[in-house]
Amino acid sequence: MRVLQLLSCRGWSSDAYWAARISAELERAGHEVTLVCRRGTEARVIERARRVGASRIETLSFAGGVSPIADLRDLRGVLAGLRRADVVHVHRGKEHWVAALANRISPAPRPLVRTRHIVQPIRPHALNRWLYREATDLVVTVTEAIRRQYLAAGLAAPERVVALPGGVDLDRFRPDLDGRPWRRALGLAEDIPLIGLLGGLRVMKGHAVAVAAAARLAAEGRDFQLAFVGQGAMEPAIRAAVAQAGLGERVSFRGDEPSPESVVAAFDVALYVPMESDGMSRVLFEYLAAGKPVVASRVGVVPEVLSDGSTALLVPAGEPLPLACALGRLLDDAPLRARLGGAGRALAESRLSGARIARELATRYAGLAARGRDGPPR
Repeated sequence: MRVLQLLSCRGWSSDAYWAARISAELERAGHEVTLVCRRGTEARVIERARRVGASRIETLSFAGGVSPIADLRDLRGVLAGLRRADVVHVHRGKEHWVAALANRISPAPRPLVRTRHIVQPIRPHALNRWLYREATDLVVTVTEAIRRQYLAAGLAAPERVVALPGGVDLDRFRPDLDGRPWRRALGLAEDIPLIGLLGGLRVMKGHAVAVAAAARLAAEGRDFQLAFVGQGAMEPAIRAAVAQAGLGERVSFRGDEPSPESVVAAFDVALYVPMESDGMSRVLFEYLAAGKPVVASRVGVVPEVLSDGSTALLVPAGEPLPLACALGRLLDDAPLRARLGGAGRALAESRLSGARIARELATRYAGLAARGRDGPPR
């Protein structure tokens, strides 16, 4: 298949990662994929997409809002791209509308696929009804909850909306990676358990709840180190909470790391504790692929893919006491950590890999392309 992926992200977000990962997996499977990114995002998006594995990358303006001159140029660029594609796959509203309009005026329209990455209701007004019911052939969602939003809004028939959670790189995140160098960089003794949270320092990621839970563990006299890996606007507030809790020597702050797989390899317990759903949950899938025992809040995709006590320990979002109890349970029980880590890796291999999503997409792409050739025009 020849796939044209359009991505208007300004920065490295979950949708940018998903698009780049799936581009790489499709290429690995022998398909020809062109990933078209927003011009001017070379450092923030394009270079990182290349590191993820996307090799064929082009750019368009994808200007914010309505920009008639830039939008017209992008429309012409997409029209040219249609001639060398079997299917067009978009990820945000800007490129969705450009691709839909290009298909509308093209003598040879191509099947249009949209991935929805966030949990945010879509207004079923007249323009969106046309966009999704008439102009879009397939909607892919990264959680079942997002799929249900589409169905509740009446924007697409059930057979045209599919949930495909996952997308992790199983070759990059593996249980056999050596995390000792990263632990040594922290100055951490081998016998001190490391609890890790990989993610941007933002309110919704749950760092404050993790600090409160860590304070309870410390009050119980437990030995541990807590590592926050990432950057964000909440860092001063989180540092203040750590200091107020008297956890200064027990909590490490590390910025963005170029090799997150080496970071996750160092964790003894991995935390995924957002306050609300953040859509794709990329970090969660990376923990599972790395074979790490996970404590996760019951939000978004978590209850859809994980079972409490079987593949992870699940806790209510925003509640320090249950989180502290779950962490204490794992710190006390090495066999449980090993069992959950192995079950998480098996789950990632069977259901959550980028290769599996690429295979599913390729099958659906081929079906859409065949229907476009053999059936009546849309």
